[in-house]
Amino acid sequence: MNFTEIERLEEQFQVATYAKMNIAVERGCGAWIWTSDGEKYLDLYGGHAVCATGHSHPHIVKAIQEQAEKVLFYSNLVYSEIRAKAAEKLVSVAPESLTKAFFCNSGTEANENAMRMARFATKREKVITFSGGFHGRSADSISATFLGNYRNLGKPNVPGHVCAEFGNLESVRELADNETAAIMLEPIQSMAGVTESSPDFFKGLREICDEHGIILIFDEVQTGIGRTGNWFFSGSDLAGNIEADIITLAKSLGSGVPVGACLVNEKVSANIKTNDLGTTFGGGMLAMAAVLATLEAIENDKMRENIAEIESYLRERLKEIEQIAAVHGKGGLIGIEFSENCKSVHQKLLENKIITGTSSNPKVLRLLPPLCVTKGEIDLLISALQKAV
Repeated sequence: MNFTEIERLEEQFQVATYAKMNIAVERGCGAWIWTSDGEKYLDLYGGHAVCATGHSHPHIVKAIQEQAEKVLFYSNLVYSEIRAKAAEKLVSVAPESLTKAFFCNSGTEANENAMRMARFATKREKVITFSGGFHGRSADSISATFLGNYRNLGKPNVPGHVCAEFGNLESVRELADNETAAIMLEPIQSMAGVTESSPDFFKGLREICDEHGIILIFDEVQTGIGRTGNWFFSGSDLAGNIEADIITLAKSLGSGVPVGACLVNEKVSANIKTNDLGTTFGGGMLAMAAVLATLEAIENDKMRENIAEIESYLRERLKEIEQIAAVHGKGGLIGIEFSENCKSVHQKLLENKIITGTSSNPKVLRLLPPLCVTKGEIDLLISALQKAV
Protein backbone atom coordinates (compact mmCIF):
# COMPACT_ATOMS: atom_id res chain seq x y z
CA MET A 1 0.00 0.00 0.00
CA ASN A 2 1.44 3.39 -0.95
CA PHE A 3 1.72 6.35 1.40
CA THR A 4 -1.27 8.24 0.01
CA GLU A 5 -3.63 5.33 0.67
CA ILE A 6 -2.21 4.72 4.17
CA GLU A 7 -2.60 8.41 5.01
CA ARG A 8 -6.20 8.46 3.75
CA LEU A 9 -7.20 5.45 5.83
CA GLU A 10 -5.59 6.71 9.04
CA GLU A 11 -7.11 10.16 8.67
CA GLN A 12 -10.52 8.61 8.04
CA PHE A 13 -10.55 6.02 10.84
CA GLN A 14 -8.14 7.20 13.56
CA VAL A 15 -8.83 9.85 16.19
CA ALA A 16 -6.29 12.70 16.00
CA THR A 17 -3.13 12.36 18.09
CA TYR A 18 0.19 13.91 17.05
CA ALA A 19 1.01 16.04 14.03
CA LYS A 20 2.53 13.34 11.82
CA MET A 21 5.49 13.29 9.49
CA ASN A 22 4.53 12.56 5.90
CA ILE A 23 5.98 9.07 5.92
CA ALA A 24 4.65 5.60 6.71
CA VAL A 25 7.15 3.28 8.39
CA GLU A 26 7.29 -0.22 6.89
CA ARG A 27 10.35 -1.79 8.51
CA GLY A 28 13.45 -0.91 10.50
CA CYS A 29 16.93 -2.14 11.37
CA GLY A 30 19.34 -0.57 13.85
CA ALA A 31 19.09 3.21 13.59
CA TRP A 32 17.35 3.08 10.20
CA ILE A 33 13.76 2.83 8.99
CA TRP A 34 12.33 2.23 5.53
CA THR A 35 9.05 3.74 4.40
CA SER A 36 6.14 2.35 2.39
CA ASP A 37 7.58 4.19 -0.61
CA GLY A 38 10.98 2.53 -0.20
CA GLU A 39 12.84 5.53 1.21
CA LYS A 40 15.47 5.14 3.95
CA TYR A 41 15.65 7.43 7.00
CA LEU A 42 18.21 7.74 9.79
CA ASP A 43 16.14 7.62 12.99
CA LEU A 44 17.71 9.66 15.79
CA TYR A 45 14.43 9.96 17.70
CA GLY A 46 13.50 6.31 18.16
CA GLY A 47 9.73 6.77 18.28
CA HIS A 48 9.78 8.92 21.45
CA ALA A 49 12.90 7.25 22.98
CA VAL A 50 11.42 3.75 22.69
CA CYS A 51 13.79 1.98 20.30
CA ALA A 52 16.90 2.01 22.49
CA THR A 53 18.19 -1.31 21.17
CA GLY A 54 17.59 -0.25 17.57
CA HIS A 55 14.73 -1.30 15.35
CA SER A 56 13.90 -5.00 15.40
CA HIS A 57 17.04 -6.17 17.20
CA PRO A 58 17.41 -9.86 16.24
CA HIS A 59 17.81 -11.09 19.83
CA ILE A 60 14.57 -9.38 20.87
CA VAL A 61 12.67 -10.49 17.76
CA LYS A 62 13.73 -14.09 18.42
CA ALA A 63 12.69 -13.91 22.08
CA ILE A 64 9.25 -12.53 21.17
CA GLN A 65 8.76 -15.15 18.45
CA GLU A 66 9.70 -18.00 20.77
CA GLN A 67 7.39 -16.73 23.52
CA ALA A 68 4.50 -16.22 21.09
CA GLU A 69 4.73 -19.86 20.09
CA LYS A 70 4.36 -20.91 23.75
CA VAL A 71 1.72 -18.56 25.18
CA LEU A 72 0.99 -14.93 24.35
CA PHE A 73 -0.58 -13.97 27.64
CA TYR A 74 -1.84 -14.87 31.05
CA SER A 75 -2.36 -12.43 33.90
CA ASN A 76 -0.76 -12.13 37.34
CA LEU A 77 -3.29 -14.68 38.60
CA VAL A 78 -0.69 -17.31 37.68
CA TYR A 79 3.06 -17.62 38.11
CA SER A 80 5.26 -17.37 35.03
CA GLU A 81 8.84 -18.39 34.36
CA ILE A 82 9.46 -15.56 31.90
CA ARG A 83 7.98 -12.99 34.32
CA ALA A 84 10.16 -14.33 37.12
CA LYS A 85 13.28 -14.09 34.95
CA ALA A 86 12.44 -10.59 33.71
CA ALA A 87 11.82 -9.31 37.25
CA GLU A 88 15.04 -10.88 38.52
CA LYS A 89 17.08 -9.40 35.67
CA LEU A 90 15.57 -5.92 36.04
CA VAL A 91 16.19 -5.85 39.79
CA SER A 92 19.75 -7.11 39.23
CA VAL A 93 20.71 -4.01 37.21
CA ALA A 94 18.79 -1.57 39.46
CA PRO A 95 20.27 0.48 42.31
CA GLU A 96 20.95 -1.82 45.26
CA SER A 97 18.11 -0.57 47.47
CA LEU A 98 15.43 -1.26 44.83
CA THR A 99 14.52 -4.88 45.33
CA LYS A 100 11.07 -5.41 43.78
CA ALA A 101 9.37 -4.68 40.46
CA PHE A 102 5.76 -3.93 39.58
CA PHE A 103 4.94 -4.34 35.89
CA CYS A 104 2.31 -2.34 34.05
CA ASN A 105 1.79 -1.13 30.48
CA SER A 106 3.05 2.44 30.03
CA GLY A 107 4.92 5.35 31.55
CA THR A 108 1.84 7.21 32.75
CA GLU A 109 0.55 4.02 34.38
CA ALA A 110 3.90 3.53 36.10
CA ASN A 111 3.74 7.08 37.45
CA GLU A 112 0.12 6.68 38.61
CA ASN A 113 1.05 3.55 40.55
CA ALA A 114 4.23 5.13 41.95
CA MET A 115 2.21 7.97 43.46
CA ARG A 116 -0.35 5.50 44.77
CA MET A 117 2.39 3.42 46.41
CA ALA A 118 3.85 6.56 48.00
CA ARG A 119 0.44 7.36 49.47
CA PHE A 120 0.13 3.80 50.77
CA ALA A 121 3.55 4.06 52.42
CA THR A 122 3.03 7.49 54.03
CA LYS A 123 -0.76 7.66 54.57
CA ARG A 124 -0.54 11.15 53.05
CA GLU A 125 -1.85 12.70 49.83
CA LYS A 126 0.21 15.70 48.67
CA VAL A 127 2.66 15.24 45.80
CA ILE A 128 5.35 17.77 44.83
CA THR A 129 6.42 17.86 41.18
CA PHE A 130 8.29 20.47 39.15
CA SER A 131 7.97 23.20 36.57
CA GLY A 132 8.90 21.73 33.19
CA GLY A 133 8.15 18.16 34.22
CA PHE A 134 6.01 15.81 32.11
CA HIS A 135 4.63 12.61 33.65
CA GLY A 136 1.89 11.38 31.29
CA ARG A 137 -1.69 11.99 30.21
CA SER A 138 -3.81 9.92 32.60
CA ALA A 139 -5.57 11.66 35.49
CA ASP A 140 -3.03 11.69 38.32
CA SER A 141 -0.02 11.92 36.00
CA ILE A 142 -1.30 14.87 33.98
CA SER A 143 -2.24 16.60 37.24
CA ALA A 144 1.41 16.19 38.27
CA THR A 145 2.57 17.73 34.97
CA PHE A 146 3.52 21.42 35.02
CA LEU A 147 4.67 21.83 31.43
CA GLY A 148 2.89 24.04 28.94
CA ASN A 149 -0.84 23.43 28.57
CA TYR A 150 -0.83 19.70 29.39
CA ARG A 151 -2.27 20.08 32.88
CA ASN A 152 -5.24 22.04 31.53
CA LEU A 153 -6.00 19.18 29.14
CA GLY A 154 -6.57 16.99 32.19
CA LYS A 155 -9.09 19.19 33.98
CA PRO A 156 -10.66 18.64 36.41
CA ASN A 157 -7.27 17.85 37.96
CA VAL A 158 -6.66 15.42 40.78
CA PRO A 159 -6.23 17.46 43.99
CA GLY A 160 -3.09 17.44 46.10
CA HIS A 161 -0.54 18.36 43.43
CA VAL A 162 1.80 21.31 43.96
CA CYS A 163 4.66 22.65 41.85
CA ALA A 164 8.24 23.51 42.84
CA GLU A 165 10.91 25.06 40.63
CA PHE A 166 13.19 22.48 39.05
CA GLY A 167 16.74 22.87 40.36
CA ASN A 168 15.67 25.16 43.24
CA LEU A 169 15.89 23.39 46.59
CA GLU A 170 14.49 26.37 48.48
CA SER A 171 11.26 26.16 46.52
CA VAL A 172 11.01 22.49 47.53
CA ARG A 173 11.65 23.24 51.20
CA GLU A 174 8.80 25.77 51.17
CA LEU A 175 6.36 23.06 50.06
CA ALA A 176 7.69 19.93 51.77
CA ASP A 177 6.04 19.07 55.07
CA ASN A 178 4.59 16.21 57.08
CA GLU A 179 1.54 16.11 54.78
CA THR A 180 3.65 15.35 51.71
CA ALA A 181 3.54 11.80 50.34
CA ALA A 182 6.02 12.12 47.48
CA ILE A 183 8.41 14.27 45.52
CA MET A 184 8.42 13.14 41.89
CA LEU A 185 10.60 14.42 39.06
CA GLU A 186 12.22 13.65 35.74
CA PRO A 187 15.93 13.84 36.61
CA ILE A 188 16.50 15.22 33.10
CA GLN A 189 13.43 17.04 31.81
CA SER A 190 13.26 15.85 28.23
CA MET A 191 10.23 17.59 26.74
CA ALA A 192 11.10 20.84 28.50
CA GLY A 193 14.22 21.07 26.36
CA VAL A 194 16.53 18.54 28.06
CA THR A 195 16.77 20.60 31.24
CA GLU A 196 19.33 19.41 33.81
CA SER A 197 20.28 20.05 37.41
CA SER A 198 23.37 19.43 39.51
CA PRO A 199 24.09 16.37 41.70
CA ASP A 200 23.76 18.67 44.73
CA PHE A 201 20.11 19.26 43.84
CA PHE A 202 19.36 15.53 43.99
CA LYS A 203 21.32 15.15 47.22
CA GLY A 204 19.25 17.98 48.67
CA LEU A 205 16.02 16.29 47.61
CA ARG A 206 17.09 13.10 49.32
CA GLU A 207 17.81 15.01 52.53
CA ILE A 208 14.42 16.77 52.43
CA CYS A 209 12.63 13.46 51.87
CA ASP A 210 14.50 11.77 54.71
CA GLU A 211 13.76 14.67 57.04
CA HIS A 212 9.99 14.59 56.44
CA GLY A 213 9.44 10.89 55.68
CA ILE A 214 8.64 11.66 52.02
CA ILE A 215 8.95 9.10 49.21
CA LEU A 216 11.35 10.19 46.43
CA ILE A 217 10.24 9.11 42.95
CA PHE A 218 12.44 9.38 39.87
CA ASP A 219 10.43 9.31 36.65
CA GLU A 220 13.00 7.51 34.50
CA VAL A 221 10.63 6.72 31.67
CA GLN A 222 13.16 8.43 29.38
CA THR A 223 16.43 8.39 31.36
CA GLY A 224 16.23 4.73 32.39
CA ILE A 225 17.40 1.48 30.73
CA GLY A 226 20.84 2.72 29.70
CA ARG A 227 19.79 5.97 28.05
CA THR A 228 22.34 8.13 29.94
CA GLY A 229 25.12 5.53 29.75
CA ASN A 230 24.09 4.33 33.22
CA TRP A 231 21.40 1.72 33.69
CA PHE A 232 19.51 4.38 35.67
CA PHE A 233 19.99 8.02 36.64
CA SER A 234 19.17 7.07 40.25
CA GLY A 235 22.25 5.81 42.04
CA SER A 236 24.63 7.24 39.43
CA ASP A 237 27.14 10.05 39.79
CA LEU A 238 24.67 12.26 37.88
CA ALA A 239 22.41 12.03 40.95
CA GLY A 240 25.25 12.44 43.42
CA ASN A 241 24.96 8.67 43.95
CA ILE A 242 21.71 9.03 45.92
CA GLU A 243 18.94 6.48 45.27
CA ALA A 244 15.25 7.16 44.79
CA ASP A 245 12.66 5.11 46.70
CA ILE A 246 10.78 4.41 43.47
CA ILE A 247 11.91 4.49 39.84
CA THR A 248 9.31 4.49 37.06
CA LEU A 249 10.10 3.01 33.65
CA ALA A 250 8.57 2.46 30.22
CA LYS A 251 9.62 3.49 26.67
CA SER A 252 12.95 1.64 26.15
CA LEU A 253 12.05 -1.15 28.58
CA GLY A 254 10.44 -3.39 25.94
CA SER A 255 12.16 -2.14 22.77
CA GLY A 256 8.76 -1.31 21.28
CA VAL A 257 6.51 -3.81 23.05
CA PRO A 258 4.27 -1.74 25.38
CA VAL A 259 5.43 -2.24 28.97
CA GLY A 260 6.03 -0.10 32.05
CA ALA A 261 7.41 -0.80 35.51
CA CYS A 262 8.03 0.59 38.98
CA LEU A 263 11.15 -0.44 40.87
CA VAL A 264 10.67 0.00 44.61
CA ASN A 265 12.60 -0.43 47.84
CA GLU A 266 11.55 -2.46 50.88
CA LYS A 267 10.22 0.63 52.67
CA VAL A 268 7.65 1.01 49.90
CA SER A 269 6.92 -2.65 49.11
CA ALA A 270 6.32 -3.49 52.78
CA ASN A 271 3.18 -1.34 52.70
CA ILE A 272 1.63 -3.04 49.64
CA LYS A 273 -0.80 -5.88 50.29
CA THR A 274 -2.44 -8.34 47.92
CA ASN A 275 -5.08 -6.56 45.78
CA ASP A 276 -3.80 -3.05 46.59
CA LEU A 277 -2.46 -2.89 43.03
CA GLY A 278 -3.79 -4.55 39.91
CA THR A 279 -3.35 -4.61 36.14
CA THR A 280 -4.80 -7.00 33.58
CA PHE A 281 -2.04 -6.83 31.00
CA GLY A 282 0.91 -5.79 33.19
CA GLY A 283 3.48 -8.59 33.41
CA GLY A 284 2.10 -10.44 30.38
CA MET A 285 4.38 -13.08 28.92
CA LEU A 286 5.07 -11.40 25.58
CA ALA A 287 6.03 -8.14 27.28
CA MET A 288 8.22 -9.97 29.79
CA ALA A 289 10.08 -11.75 26.99
CA ALA A 290 10.74 -8.35 25.43
CA VAL A 291 11.96 -6.88 28.74
CA LEU A 292 14.39 -9.72 29.43
CA ALA A 293 15.72 -9.72 25.86
CA THR A 294 16.09 -5.91 25.88
CA LEU A 295 18.22 -5.96 29.03
CA GLU A 296 20.29 -8.83 27.62
CA ALA A 297 20.84 -7.05 24.28
CA ILE A 298 21.98 -3.82 25.93
CA GLU A 299 24.35 -5.80 28.13
CA ASN A 300 25.67 -8.21 25.47
CA ASP A 301 26.21 -5.53 22.82
CA LYS A 302 27.78 -3.10 25.33
CA MET A 303 25.29 -0.41 24.30
CA ARG A 304 25.71 1.66 27.48
CA GLU A 305 29.42 1.92 26.82
CA ASN A 306 28.72 2.76 23.18
CA ILE A 307 26.29 5.59 23.89
CA ALA A 308 28.70 7.16 26.39
CA GLU A 309 31.38 7.17 23.68
CA ILE A 310 28.91 8.46 21.09
CA GLU A 311 27.95 11.35 23.38
CA SER A 312 31.57 12.49 23.62
CA TYR A 313 32.02 12.19 19.85
CA LEU A 314 28.77 14.06 19.14
CA ARG A 315 29.65 16.91 21.49
CA GLU A 316 33.04 17.29 19.80
CA ARG A 317 31.55 17.31 16.30
CA LEU A 318 28.83 19.81 17.26
CA LYS A 319 31.56 22.35 18.10
CA GLU A 320 31.99 22.72 14.34
CA ILE A 321 28.57 24.40 14.01
CA GLU A 322 28.71 27.99 15.23
CA GLN A 323 24.92 28.45 15.34
CA ILE A 324 24.72 26.00 18.27
CA ALA A 325 24.59 27.83 21.58
CA ALA A 326 24.75 24.86 23.97
CA VAL A 327 24.44 21.08 24.21
CA HIS A 328 22.40 19.60 27.06
CA GLY A 329 21.80 16.11 28.37
CA LYS A 330 23.65 12.87 28.78
CA GLY A 331 24.32 9.75 26.73
CA GLY A 332 21.47 9.23 24.27
CA LEU A 333 19.25 12.01 25.63
CA ILE A 334 20.69 15.14 24.04
CA GLY A 335 19.26 18.62 23.53
CA ILE A 336 20.98 20.78 20.92
CA GLU A 337 20.22 24.43 21.68
CA PHE A 338 20.46 26.85 18.79
CA SER A 339 20.78 30.62 19.00
CA GLU A 340 17.39 30.93 17.26
CA ASN A 341 14.19 28.91 16.74
CA CYS A 342 15.22 25.53 15.32
CA LYS A 343 11.93 24.54 13.66
CA SER A 344 13.42 25.05 10.19
CA VAL A 345 16.48 22.98 11.11
CA HIS A 346 14.22 20.12 12.23
CA GLN A 347 12.29 20.33 8.96
CA LYS A 348 15.42 20.49 6.79
CA LEU A 349 16.86 17.44 8.54
CA LEU A 350 13.64 15.57 7.82
CA GLU A 351 13.84 16.61 4.18
CA ASN A 352 17.34 15.11 4.20
CA LYS A 353 15.87 11.88 5.65
CA ILE A 354 17.07 12.32 9.24
CA ILE A 355 14.45 12.10 12.01
CA THR A 356 14.99 14.20 15.15
CA GLY A 357 12.67 15.64 17.81
CA THR A 358 11.62 19.08 18.95
CA SER A 359 10.75 20.22 22.48
CA SER A 360 8.70 22.84 24.32
CA ASN A 361 11.78 25.10 24.02
CA PRO A 362 11.66 26.32 20.39
CA LYS A 363 15.44 26.60 20.31
CA VAL A 364 16.14 23.00 21.37
CA LEU A 365 16.34 20.03 19.01
CA ARG A 366 16.19 16.66 20.79
CA LEU A 367 18.11 13.51 19.93
CA LEU A 368 16.93 10.17 21.39
CA PRO A 369 18.76 7.70 19.16
CA PRO A 370 19.16 3.95 19.58
CA LEU A 371 21.98 3.17 21.99
CA CYS A 372 23.65 1.25 19.15
CA VAL A 373 24.02 4.36 16.94
CA THR A 374 27.44 4.61 15.30
CA LYS A 375 29.96 7.40 14.77
CA GLY A 376 29.37 7.12 11.03
CA GLU A 377 25.69 7.81 11.57
CA ILE A 378 26.56 10.81 13.75
CA ASP A 379 28.76 12.06 10.89
CA LEU A 380 25.69 11.96 8.62
CA LEU A 381 23.82 14.12 11.15
CA ILE A 382 26.65 16.66 11.39
CA SER A 383 26.88 16.94 7.60
CA ALA A 384 23.11 17.48 7.35
CA LEU A 385 23.16 20.01 10.20
CA GLN A 386 25.90 22.02 8.53
CA LYS A 387 23.72 22.30 5.44
CA ALA A 388 20.52 22.94 7.42
CA VAL A 389 21.87 25.96 9.31
